[in-house]
Amino acid sequence: MEFKKHAFGCVFLILVIRISVLRFFIHGLTALLAFSAFHSVVAQTSSTFDTPAPHAIIMDYETGIVLYEKDARQAVAPASMTKIMTAELVFDRIRSGALSKDTEFTVSEEAWRRGGAKSGSSTMFLDLNSTARVEDLLRGVIIQSGNDACIVLAEGIAGSETAFADMMTEHARKLGLESATFRNSTGWPHPEHKISLYDLSRLAIRTIRDYPEFYPIYAEESFTWNGIKQGNRNPLLGRFTGADGLKTGHTEASGYGLVASAKRGNDRRIVVFNGTTSKAERRDVALQLMTAAFDTFRVYDLYDSGANVGTAKVYMGQSAEVDLVTKAPVQVGLSRASRSGLKAELSLKAEIPAPISKGDQLGEITVTAPGMKPQSFPVFAASDVKKKSAFARAISALTRKIRG
Repeated sequence: MEFKKHAFGCVFLILVIRISVLRFFIHGLTALLAFSAFHSVVAQTSSTFDTPAPHAIIMDYETGIVLYEKDARQAVAPASMTKIMTAELVFDRIRSGALSKDTEFTVSEEAWRRGGAKSGSSTMFLDLNSTARVEDLLRGVIIQSGNDACIVLAEGIAGSETAFADMMTEHARKLGLESATFRNSTGWPHPEHKISLYDLSRLAIRTIRDYPEFYPIYAEESFTWNGIKQGNRNPLLGRFTGADGLKTGHTEASGYGLVASAKRGNDRRIVVFNGTTSKAERRDVALQLMTAAFDTFRVYDLYDSGANVGTAKVYMGQSAEVDLVTKAPVQVGLSRASRSGLKAELSLKAEIPAPISKGDQLGEITVTAPGMKPQSFPVFAASDVKKKSAFARAISALTRKIRG
């Protein structure tokens, strides 16, 4: 059995198998397989790492593995981070051909009044009854966080902002973002308008992965409309090497938040947090979390897909044992310091009755480490095991009875 080695130290394999069979009818015994890595690291562990943000998450882009989280599964008010979903629906329609970047929409009184210059909210400064191209409106949404641009797009696509918000919620459900409910296109406070930071992280990954032709807009430093130049509000742009998106948010109810992504080498991380108390704290927390995303935490590969992780005894089978394999990579995210306490335990019944079909789940590997919630991964039969003949089963049963 192989436990993958990493550059951070030599991994020594400790195998402990304890199988105690009292009688055939007593089940539920456990075989234990423990792995430990021994090396010294001076760094923060995930159990001691903390951030001032009341809600936060760090996610690995490639695997979707959560590296750190703090109250990130609770649905919260996302403020203007909502606009990532608003833009997603526009991207989707342009991609499908239902909409063109050159399509022009008219600025209604509703959009101008609730999102324009006199609204007191973030705005693109669209003039009443003027027209704007979809491509320009997208920049107004993403770079300037313009509420007027969001409403114009929503009305142009769905007829009303309410109908567009329903489309946003429906789209979220199709993507598996179960915590999301949208009541508007802007993130304006509404008691039912909520999404978890975990789902915002997943939405950010989808935006980067599925819309490479649009994602670079999130990294643009500024956009000028109506003679007014506004800078990108993302505090990591120009401050953190590799940062290239996504979106800030702020209301009195939600505090200051951010959905951010950065890439260094082959690694990309997603950071989302909400509830900080000022722009300055948002900037500082953004730098803290994104630095930790690369320097403190990482993804560890324990087994490849299809790796042999052990064997299971088979009762009344033509083979006495069956190999156990993974169907997907076994990977966990944790702090570099916690790596020395990483352990994996293989659990299965002492003996599994034949017949067994290839691909049957026969047990699971549970991975534990300091500061990390235990994570379980299923293991499967690598091959078929047929029953013994009736005569052979009778002999085996008699032999077991004689041996006690």
